[in-house]
Amino acid sequence: MAIELHSGVKYGSFLSLAVVLVAYWFRSPGSSWLRSGVKYRSFLSLAVVLVAYWFRSPDSSVLEDRLDAVLSSLLRAERKVGMNSVYRPRVAIGFGGCVDIIVDGVTLLNKMGLKPTDQPLHHDYIENAEQLAQSFAYFFSPGAASERFVMNDTLFSDLVEASRELPGNRWSIGGNAPVMASRMALEGCDVLLGGSFSTDFTDILSQRITVAGNTVDEPDIHLILEYPTGATWGPYTSRRANRYIVHSDDHNPYLDSMEQFQEKLNSFKPDLLVVGGLQMMDSFPFKQGEREALLGKLAKMLSSASPQTAVHFEMASFVDESLMSDLLEFVLPHSDSLGMNEQELPNLLSIFRGSNLTVLSDPNPRVATVLDQMRELYRLVNQRHREAGTGRPLTRLHVHTLAFQAIIVKRGSKWKNTMSATAKASLTANRHVCGSPDIDLSKARLIMDESFSISRQEGSQRIPLQESRPVSCWDEDGYEVCVAPVLVCTEVYQTAGGGDNISAAGLVLQI
Repeated sequence: MAIELHSGVKYGSFLSLAVVLVAYWFRSPGSSWLRSGVKYRSFLSLAVVLVAYWFRSPDSSVLEDRLDAVLSSLLRAERKVGMNSVYRPRVAIGFGGCVDIIVDGVTLLNKMGLKPTDQPLHHDYIENAEQLAQSFAYFFSPGAASERFVMNDTLFSDLVEASRELPGNRWSIGGNAPVMASRMALEGCDVLLGGSFSTDFTDILSQRITVAGNTVDEPDIHLILEYPTGATWGPYTSRRANRYIVHSDDHNPYLDSMEQFQEKLNSFKPDLLVVGGLQMMDSFPFKQGEREALLGKLAKMLSSASPQTAVHFEMASFVDESLMSDLLEFVLPHSDSLGMNEQELPNLLSIFRGSNLTVLSDPNPRVATVLDQMRELYRLVNQRHREAGTGRPLTRLHVHTLAFQAIIVKRGSKWKNTMSATAKASLTANRHVCGSPDIDLSKARLIMDESFSISRQEGSQRIPLQESRPVSCWDEDGYEVCVAPVLVCTEVYQTAGGGDNISAAGLVLQI
């Protein structure tokens, strides 16, 4: 399809005209240029440069104008809802936390002497270096986020020591709960955080965060193996920037701050209660019945929450089917809201369908695909709630992907400002991944389609992406749906913690 020039001349027509004129000029034997001794090749090079510049300039300008219009519109949508200066939202978040060591994944594997495997394989947990190489390769090529427990203490210690020695390594607060707590405190909330941390850890938390939990000498460490789009490891090339996380936790799987957290919960009177970090239980060698007992205590705590307190469960990368089944029994029935990414959505759906877990799915799904999956999950969770006759119905579902944000909210529920929340989640994605509160359009691009279908069903409505109103919202059967494009960061500072920051930012405007 031809693209309009600013003057109204079509690119295709202009190119044809330029080619004809250049050809005619060179074919004219009486040309004064030829008589003056100017070479054909020099003139042709100049003509090509001029034509290329002419075509690139308007197109680049149009692209920049479009990005600027989308950003301005998203910022306006975000600013439509201001934080109450009199009453700050109160949020309680559990559980656990860690110190993240962030390194370049390929560099670390090379330092460890791990050769690229010729057999990418999925492993539920890591027992040796060969399995680490196979598991990393499995998720690296598609650019899918993953997190695995390392059974081998010696291997994990070697990885930590090698990471400490790598130039450019970074240390930061990690874990779903502390990361979400930090984002919500930054956005103006008062936060109660459940976790067992060292004094060095708590000293760097926001003053708006109150910690409930034990003090430990050595916090759990997570290694974040980051990689950018186009990174290579042997024959493998990553399709998108992401991270592979390994851990060998001692404290987090036991939810050992739950008792102290619950003691402070009643007096704190939160508007929102958030549960995350349960993936630390995944593939952990609990004693018989130990995990179920812990989740039973968690379910009792959640069920005792005030009806005025909303409950959000933040999903993560799970591979243990028995744990996923336990979550369906102990956690989901007490949650008003769920947050997850494009990998975790089909994974959770597979459990509801009675099929095997979906370990790896499309890392760049279409909008219609995600919306259909969200509708199905929303329906199945609420159907299960009606059949059980207890717990809470699901009234909010947020899925964050690289290209877009999508939120479903039940009409008439306690959740508010869905359009602004979706915009804020989108902006937070860029801010976190680029590592800057200010969005630099020279480091951003749109990869969401020019228009999208709201379902994969034949004849479904198609919605164009409008620069002046980039957040598209519409009503369906009993709920509102909002979708916003993400200004994808092209110079990645950090992907780890992206989902936690995005989910937290979206929740802030809805409580």
